[in-house]
Amino acid sequence: MAKLGRLRAARPGDAAGLIVLALLFVLPLIAWWTGHRFYVDFGTRIVIYALIATSLNLILGYGGLISFGHAAYIGIGAYTVGISAFYGFDSGLLHFPLAIAVSALFALLTGAVCLRTRGVYFIMITMAFAQMAYYLFQSLDEYGGDDGLTIYNRSTLPGLDLDHRPQLFLVAFVSLVIVLYLKYRLVNSRFGMVLQGTKANETRMIALGHNTYAFRLAAYVIAGAVAGYGGALLGDFSSFIAPSMMGWTRSGDLMFMVILGGAGTLFGPVMGTVVILVLEEYLGPFLAWFADLFHVHQAVPNIEHDWQLPFGLLLIAVVIYQRGGLNGLIERFGGRQ
Repeated sequence: MAKLGRLRAARPGDAAGLIVLALLFVLPLIAWWTGHRFYVDFGTRIVIYALIATSLNLILGYGGLISFGHAAYIGIGAYTVGISAFYGFDSGLLHFPLAIAVSALFALLTGAVCLRTRGVYFIMITMAFAQMAYYLFQSLDEYGGDDGLTIYNRSTLPGLDLDHRPQLFLVAFVSLVIVLYLKYRLVNSRFGMVLQGTKANETRMIALGHNTYAFRLAAYVIAGAVAGYGGALLGDFSSFIAPSMMGWTRSGDLMFMVILGGAGTLFGPVMGTVVILVLEEYLGPFLAWFADLFHVHQAVPNIEHDWQLPFGLLLIAVVIYQRGGLNGLIERFGGRQ
């Protein structure tokens, strides 16, 4: 029976996610071959943020932990690369494991405290720890303080040149695929079942003999470590890091990516990331074109900067009418009950 279960047709949401993933792989490479270098960078940014959103989905979608401090790990990972490069250590074999380790340690120390709370208190304390990290890096004048730090040399990896845009994109894309696979294996393991059971009914899981605190803390540390790795990739990609990378509003953006795509689904965060970053990039110019076409610039002079208004309405509609996000919408119209 288990074998038959593996052989059954893929769910429409997963099939759509695989299509999106394939497009994310193919389109940037086509853009490079055709000389449209901007779209390679755009694709790399999408892939990196999709990886970070996937890490948040582990604790938000499967664990029911609403963290408003997840962006702290982006900054920790990026600053690990930037500070190491500042002192002349350029090896990615140092940068990436160190970013993962430091992020995991921060998650362990803060998670041990945060997970003693519930509900709105958990939300506030995660945001508080993230803001503490934000102001810590802001106070480090040697590394640019509030002005940020430029990374003059990207991480070096044997046989790879991360200064070459397609190679950096491929490293990020392969990392995303590996993280998605590991998350799939994790959430379908005993660990994942306990984590999801704790989200549904913690009291019952405790009665069954499970240490729900330890399981949640382990998930929290894993999510932080993966986000820290994503932050290291983002630091290499942007060649510039600043405390603004870890502000609470960035954590909100990550939550939007997960919720819009579909929390608790494999490919939902990827789809949500694509939609949000595409809207962020193109909705403003589209609104400006629309205003020019219908001559409404006088009534709304800065309409190109108001793209977040229709995006906010879209998010409200998803939360109210389609709680499964884009993945749930695809499942609904894909013919599955």
